[in-house]
Amino acid sequence: MHGTIESAAKLDALRARATSLPLEQFDPGDPELFRTDTFWPYFDRLRREDPVHYCRDSMFGPYWSVTRYNDIMEIETNHSVFSSASALGGITIRDIDPDLRRESFISMDPPRHAAQRKTVAPMFTPTHLDNLALNIRKRSTECLDNLPRGEVFDWVDQVSIELTTQMLAVLFDFPWEDRRKLTRWSDIATTIPGPDGLVATEDERQAELAECAGYFARLWKERIEQPPKSDLLSMMAHSDATRHMDAKNFLGNLILLIVGGNDTTRNTMSGSIHALSQHPEQYRKLRENPALLDSFVPEVIRWQTPLAHMRRTALADFEFRGKQIKKGDKVVMWYVSGNRDEEAIEKPYDFIIDRARPRTHLSFGFGIHRCVGLRLAELQLKIIWEEILKRFDHIDVVGEPRRVYSSFVKGLETLPVKIAA
Repeated sequence: MHGTIESAAKLDALRARATSLPLEQFDPGDPELFRTDTFWPYFDRLRREDPVHYCRDSMFGPYWSVTRYNDIMEIETNHSVFSSASALGGITIRDIDPDLRRESFISMDPPRHAAQRKTVAPMFTPTHLDNLALNIRKRSTECLDNLPRGEVFDWVDQVSIELTTQMLAVLFDFPWEDRRKLTRWSDIATTIPGPDGLVATEDERQAELAECAGYFARLWKERIEQPPKSDLLSMMAHSDATRHMDAKNFLGNLILLIVGGNDTTRNTMSGSIHALSQHPEQYRKLRENPALLDSFVPEVIRWQTPLAHMRRTALADFEFRGKQIKKGDKVVMWYVSGNRDEEAIEKPYDFIIDRARPRTHLSFGFGIHRCVGLRLAELQLKIIWEEILKRFDHIDVVGEPRRVYSSFVKGLETLPVKIAA
C-alpha cells in the first residue's frame, strides 16, 4: 500500500504549494493530498477565495467543489436540481462505468429513496440500540482485555477493524468465522485500483465484489425461506420495498450498509486515539471527567470526518453563488471542508471535547440522506471509550499513521500504539 512516511520538510513543501498554485489549477480531489494529509490549506483557500470552484481536469474528470458549510447544506437539500441517482454517477467523485453502476437507497432520489431506507431503519430504533449496546459492550471488553501490554501493536487492525467487523457480522447475522470478509469487501468497494492498491485492476475489484454478491445471495435465499428475524438481511428479504430488488440494487444496498457500518466507525475509532494523542490536554480532561464522552463522541466524528465528501449531479443548468453549473455537471460537497468552516463552527481547527454545540457538523450528511446508522456509530464510540477509560491510564501513539489513498474515505490504514505494562 501507499506506505512511505514523508519527511517533515517534504510535507511542509506540499502544504505550501496550496498558497502559490493558481486557483484554476486546484484539484482538491487528488487522493494523494489525503494520503499525505496535505489537503487542508487547499480547502482553507477555497473557502476564502473560491467557495464554489471548478476543476477542469483531474483523474476523475471535471467537477465542482462546494466547500462552505451552509452552501453544502443548500446543495444537499435541493433534490430537484442536484441528484444522487446512480444512473447519473451516484455519490462519489469517481465515475463508475455505466454497466457497473449499482443502485442503493443513498444513490436514489425521492420518492424511491424513502421506501428502501425505511426497510432498514428499524435496526436503528432506540429499543433495538439498547439491545445492541449489550452486545457492543461485551465484545468491546473482550477485545480490550486481550490487547498486548508493553509492546507496540496496530490499533486499527486489533481494535477498530475487529470491533466494527464484529458489529457488522451481528447486524447481518453473518457467519462469524468469515466476518473479516466484510472488512475486505468494504475496502474493495471504495479502493482505487492501481499498482500500489488493494487490487491492480478494475476487473480484479469487480471479481471480488461478485464474490460478495454470491456469498450474500446464498444468505438471502436462507432468510427468505425462514421466518422474519431482526437482522438487516432478513429485514430486506421480507420487505415489499426490497425483496424484489434486481442483482445490482441488491449488491448496491449491501455495499452501502457494509461501508457505512465499517469505514465510518472504524476510521472514527482510530481517529479518536490519534486526536487525543495530538491534544494531551483534552485527553487529560476526558480522563478526569468521563461524563464528557457525550460531547467528545460527536466532536471526534466532526474532527475525523470519516467520509470526506458526497457528490451530486446537476439535473438542469443552475446558477449557484454566481457560478454557472451546467446540466450533467458533477458537484462535490466537501464535508471535510465544511467541518472546518469558521463561519459555521467556532474555532474549527481546535479539538474541543466539551464544545458547546458538538453536533454542528456534516460528517453524517444532511437532510433525507443523513446517515441512517448515526446513532449506532455514536453508541459504539461511546461504549468503547467508556471501557477504555476504565482500563487504561493512557494509550500512547508511537508513530505516524498510514492514511488511506482516497479522497472519499478519510481514514487510517495503520496506527502504531503502546499501552504501558
